Amino acid sequence: MKLVQINDIDVQKEFREKGYVIPSYDREKVRTLTNREPAWVHFGTGNIFRAFPAAVIDNLLAQGIYDKGVIAVEGFDFDIISKAYKPFDDLSLLVTLKSDGNIDKRVIGSVTESLTADFSAEADLARLIEIFSAPSLQMVSFTITEKGYSLNGPDGSLSGVVKDDFENKCFPPGHLMGKMAYLLHERYKAGACPVAMASMDNCSHNGDKLRAAVYAYADKWFEQGLVDEGFISYLKDETKVSFPLSMIDKITPRPDADVVKMLEKDGFEDTDIIVTDKHTYTAAFVNAEETQYLVVEDRFPNGRPPFDKGGIYFTDRETVDKVEKMKVCTCLNPLHTALAIFGCLLSYDSIWKEMRDEDLSEFVREMGYKEGMPVVVDPGIIKPGTFIDEVLNKRLVNPFMPDTPQRIACDTSQKLPIRFGETLKAYIGKGEDVSKLHYIPVVLAGYLRYLTGINDEGTEFDKSPDPLLEELSGIMAPYKEYGKAQAQDLKRILSRKDIFGVDLYEAGLANKITELFNEMNEGPGMVRKVLHKTVG
Repeated sequence: MKLVQINDIDVQKEFREKGYVIPSYDREKVRTLTNREPAWVHFGTGNIFRAFPAAVIDNLLAQGIYDKGVIAVEGFDFDIISKAYKPFDDLSLLVTLKSDGNIDKRVIGSVTESLTADFSAEADLARLIEIFSAPSLQMVSFTITEKGYSLNGPDGSLSGVVKDDFENKCFPPGHLMGKMAYLLHERYKAGACPVAMASMDNCSHNGDKLRAAVYAYADKWFEQGLVDEGFISYLKDETKVSFPLSMIDKITPRPDADVVKMLEKDGFEDTDIIVTDKHTYTAAFVNAEETQYLVVEDRFPNGRPPFDKGGIYFTDRETVDKVEKMKVCTCLNPLHTALAIFGCLLSYDSIWKEMRDEDLSEFVREMGYKEGMPVVVDPGIIKPGTFIDEVLNKRLVNPFMPDTPQRIACDTSQKLPIRFGETLKAYIGKGEDVSKLHYIPVVLAGYLRYLTGINDEGTEFDKSPDPLLEELSGIMAPYKEYGKAQAQDLKRILSRKDIFGVDLYEAGLANKITELFNEMNEGPGMVRKVLHKTVG
């Protein structure tokens, strides 16, 4: 069975007999209508897009609720289009791994066209201009990771491509955010029709980050005389161009070898795991968990596809912000980060295995319920207690989800100020003594221990990518051979609000964290001993 054979009646029969759901709608009819009157174009062709928003629209097509698909565009790794989209006629297989052991297999046919944002590819650029010029276009969405919106390098200065764009008046530019401004300028020239620019990335205030980057390009171009004042007025009128916030939550790990074996047993042939030159791991299939949330600020000046009929929440800006804080600061992300740090130190290779470790399981449960929930933000539309119960009892424990602590440990220095700093601020704001917290200081001490690069067995491990990894690892390098630190010795890390959200000395936590680090760093087995003592 191959995806490109899906129109063959005999192959369809085989798919169905093996329990696969295949498109029941007329895909060519959907493709023709979408091509003529595009409503939704999405930038970022990775797993989360195919497993979630594209799958929602696929389901609406199957139910006859909607009649258009989505145009997928890759802005970073163009090989994804040539290797994982085009060869399969833009079809993909969604493998949903449920915590009860059941597996759903659904062929997603809602992607009607795939392009690159490579502006040197004349045909793709011409098609993108055509799409952005169409009055029918309602929404441009993104899953490009938080880094995709940044115009600056790790040192805070403009990145090389942005600096080149600005200094050389590149029009069209090289950076994706500049390309978005350029395409919006094309829409302005074609009649200034309204559109929503909707980030669906898993980062705080994602819409604001997108807006700031697009505005930066537009303002520079106006300063350089490349665009007129009318474009600036159009772009900054949110009744014309909106940048709604959203909160997304669904785990979609890399293609997994065990899933490959299961699919091959079915006779499904499109199982090759593709590694691009930019080290993206992709395939014709996506493996994902069943749980998913997408909450979006309902500001779509040209209308939107009926996502709300597919389980996506649309609400006001304040509620989106509250849902994000509930998830990121309390009910999921802090638990994930704790498991990532200690999973690496204790040499685990999967999250679900960590949740079968009594010390780790009890630790994240106690941290979530006892230290997070007392200051949780309640968004109203989703109950925090229900959400965290689902995380702990259904999602993290799912033995069929091939997610790793090493993946989650990426960019930890960028995550800590939100995942733990906001909780610390909430306690400080209530006038409470944060030195009395029991679990969060252990996580932060564990992060210091992680930065030494020595696991609990006493051997070196590969730390996950992080923009501050070299700097912070250098500070902790003297402790690779064990030994104790004084509180002032760690001031170059523990005083940094950009890492922890607060100055831990001012907060009164630095001494406690230093003591916990020293205890973990006495020798092999001490990380485990501290964890066991903490939950004991």
